[in-house]
Amino acid sequence: MKSYKIKDAGFQERLTANLDDIQHHFRAIYGDSPLFSDLIQTIFQAYTDRSPELKKRDEAKAKKEENWFLSQDLVGMSLYVDRFAGKITDLPAKLPYLEKLGVNFLHLMPLFKSPEGESDGGYAVEDFRVVEEKLGTIEDLREFQKALQQKDMYLMIDIVLNHTSHHHEWAKLAKAGIKEYQDYFYMYDDRRIPDAMEETMPEIFPESSPGSFTYDEKMDKWVMSVFHHYQWDLNYTNPKVFVEMLANVFYYANLGVDVVRIDAPAFIWKQMGTACQNLPEAHQLLQLIKMCVEVATPGMAILGEAIVAPAQIMEYFGTGRFATHECDFAYNATQMAVQWDALATGDIRVMRTAQNELVRKPKGATWLTYTRCHDDIGLGYDDWMIEQSGFNPYDHRSYIKNYYSGGIESPATGALFAVNPKTQDARLSGSLASLCGLEKAIASKNAAAIQTSIDKITMMQAQSLFVGGVPMLFYGDEAAYTNDYTYLQDPGKSYDNRWMHRPIIDWEKNEAVDQKNTVENQVFSNLQKLIKLRKSLKVVADLKNIHWLEVHNNSIIGFERYLNGEKVYFLFNFSAEPQEVTYYMLGAFGERATVMKDLWSGKTVQIGMDHDHLAFAPYQFYVLK
Repeated sequence: MKSYKIKDAGFQERLTANLDDIQHHFRAIYGDSPLFSDLIQTIFQAYTDRSPELKKRDEAKAKKEENWFLSQDLVGMSLYVDRFAGKITDLPAKLPYLEKLGVNFLHLMPLFKSPEGESDGGYAVEDFRVVEEKLGTIEDLREFQKALQQKDMYLMIDIVLNHTSHHHEWAKLAKAGIKEYQDYFYMYDDRRIPDAMEETMPEIFPESSPGSFTYDEKMDKWVMSVFHHYQWDLNYTNPKVFVEMLANVFYYANLGVDVVRIDAPAFIWKQMGTACQNLPEAHQLLQLIKMCVEVATPGMAILGEAIVAPAQIMEYFGTGRFATHECDFAYNATQMAVQWDALATGDIRVMRTAQNELVRKPKGATWLTYTRCHDDIGLGYDDWMIEQSGFNPYDHRSYIKNYYSGGIESPATGALFAVNPKTQDARLSGSLASLCGLEKAIASKNAAAIQTSIDKITMMQAQSLFVGGVPMLFYGDEAAYTNDYTYLQDPGKSYDNRWMHRPIIDWEKNEAVDQKNTVENQVFSNLQKLIKLRKSLKVVADLKNIHWLEVHNNSIIGFERYLNGEKVYFLFNFSAEPQEVTYYMLGAFGERATVMKDLWSGKTVQIGMDHDHLAFAPYQFYVLK
């Protein structure tokens, strides 16, 4: 092992604090592998390569009273560079638009080289260190990151730990018959082991890519390919794979990335007789990555993109003494899904039941909250949540799928995604605006329906902004983009209807956000106002400071956010009908006779015996202080 002499006291302190656990986790998985010395060398090299500017940024983040990513000041947007702006070099010109909205945290969707027609939206990576040519270069990314830092904005990018493209250099060497690189993947000479494993492994894309193994004629072997046939799963039982992928994590950290989004971490460990998801070794590997990052590049946080059941998602924050030492962020996919559940049914009971699990998130970690993202909408919340709310799980999910996909008459325009012909499980595609009814309302030129759609969009975004965590908007939603069907003309995308909610931005259309009385202006202005309100409320910082209210109305859900004696109450009507709540619930706000201000509308609200009901219009919400 190369000898390093790093005199930095902070580095030495972090290394001393973490070294025993790093060694313990590595040996728990890999035994006495000599590659432990390579792991330590990788940590030292990452810190040596870190620029003075990034080390200063690390120090500034560490000085904050709470973790920097818990602040109410953060509001993100997720976008595809090419579909939003063109190239990375075109992004700086769009920053004033984002600043006007209030966005200060950008998630750039997959940037790195992937094969045309076999890219899975960029998640089939051919080279982890080469930017896709159509987007620009690594140097362009470095320059853009500097532009963000000058504006005190933050950057998140993806790393795909679970798999590579079958065009990756490792896969090419494996195809050439080199055993060392065949061991980077799961490869079998016949179907015996694949058949046995598929008995317990669920299919991820049963329509477009059934099964979990692909036959490669050149090698005459079966290769594990859990997602698509062109995405080969990496074999993390091989310590070389772990060390090389950790080096890629550090490479991104030293580009200046503030958050690295680990794609599909639930899948990174495979074991016969299991679903090959959420296994204990996967958590050990994630904790090992986190500890290494804490030593070498401590200013970078980790997001685990684990879209799993509520009880399982908590494990991705770490458990026991490793709580908050695994992933700093997790997607609150359950909250996103139950939002769409409540909007379809007008009933908040499933959403309310889900909170019993979600409030277990540890202090110090946070959610990434969202109403819409690049992916499909899954309905993976637990059956018991639906049953406890008084519904039959199968019938309830069937209703929601039909509501959004045209199976029954409704305002929504969407489509089913990844229908499993065996179980009839399916997810949902569609833009925020179209699923909220705007596409049909505009087509029918129904002014009342258009306004109702805007009210739904605003309410959904408001809840995501205030419920806790860092809100992540999805590009196009701020300007009321409806479904984009041009993907059907692209053979590389036509099989995947998720592209209907991944629009190509028309910047002439986006000029309408500044034109009064346009739909774009109403949606943009409402979101702009909500973001400004979020940033003004310190109680919205994610400090495990949320209490869900017992509202006693199945259409209205509410929660209290509190901090240092300040309390703010958030109430949302998910019904298409007017609703009201009684003063008995409002009495929980303190004195029964009082005046509160709705920070959203600016109006005062009388609460007391003479004003014993708080009235809601359809899809109305209150922010009461």
